[in-house]
Amino acid sequence: MPHVISFTPALLDTHCIVDVRTPLEFAEDHLPGAVNVPILTNEERAEIGTLHKEAGPRQARMRGLELTCGRFAAMVHEVVAHAAGRQVLVYCWRGGLRSLSMAILLEMSGYPVAQLKGGYRAFRNQVVSYFENFAPPGPLLVIHGMTGTGKTTFINGLDRDRWTVIDLEGLACHRGSAFGEVGLVQAISQKHFDTILWDAFRNAPEGRPIVVEGESQRIGRISLPGSVYETMGKGCKIWCHASLETRVQRLSAEYACVEYRESMAVALERIRKKLGGVRYTEITALLERWDVGGVARGLIEHYYDRLYYKNRPWTPDAEIDLEDFSLAGEHLAEFWSERQRRP
Repeated sequence: MPHVISFTPALLDTHCIVDVRTPLEFAEDHLPGAVNVPILTNEERAEIGTLHKEAGPRQARMRGLELTCGRFAAMVHEVVAHAAGRQVLVYCWRGGLRSLSMAILLEMSGYPVAQLKGGYRAFRNQVVSYFENFAPPGPLLVIHGMTGTGKTTFINGLDRDRWTVIDLEGLACHRGSAFGEVGLVQAISQKHFDTILWDAFRNAPEGRPIVVEGESQRIGRISLPGSVYETMGKGCKIWCHASLETRVQRLSAEYACVEYRESMAVALERIRKKLGGVRYTEITALLERWDVGGVARGLIEHYYDRLYYKNRPWTPDAEIDLEDFSLAGEHLAEFWSERQRRP
């Protein structure tokens, strides 16, 4: 019988991880770096599941064998090609028949293989547990500031040898605002967001400061898992600012694609009540003329600045001017060095 092992993060760096679940299951979430070599198609799994309920496990297994036996050799060849000499770790939903079948096929072919105990479900439990009492591997620096200051661009330009940067909005495929999905598609599932965020923290060097952007509990349809939001609230808070003209320019550049016009109109409609009828009509007219700068200015002055951080319940640990990203990076480094020298 194939060797069965429990999940540890180190396995992701040493093994070829093979997910034998259906493409739909894989798309919802999977172990980081895993490749999908499905035993059953989406339709076949639905058929087997129905048969299992109506006729029992024996008939379901026989039908599964009928559906898959002609693909055994091809599946083994595909796994071996992906493995490229590494040992294989194979898993399914809960460490059951699908992963066992693949592991037996590989073992019979003379290829080193292990089966993941508890399957994806065991891995998922570890991810959930990690975030329940979240303790990041390094101190958190949380970058705050008004819309358009360029916070995301700033943190992504920081020196990766000095800082660990985790772009929450990038991972969530959403900018975290009313216009956050313009030009983006937030197709990611909550489970997969949790997994890639877990992996980002897993790969963060111990003790290195971690820079994230200040977010609300939700980024579009995605929620920060476990106690991440509360832990960010206890982190070192950096307030960033830039002139109104710079913010208008940066926001305009971000949305200056005519293909975004329709989705921007939809986003405007969503905030119509908060803008008020007069402002909504004015900004909609600017959008129709494709005056992106005017739209950006209107949103900053009459929506974003009135909505976000209106009653900021905390005092920042430092303030940084983002007019010049390079200079801002130097100021952040100076602040952190000074903070580390404090007794």
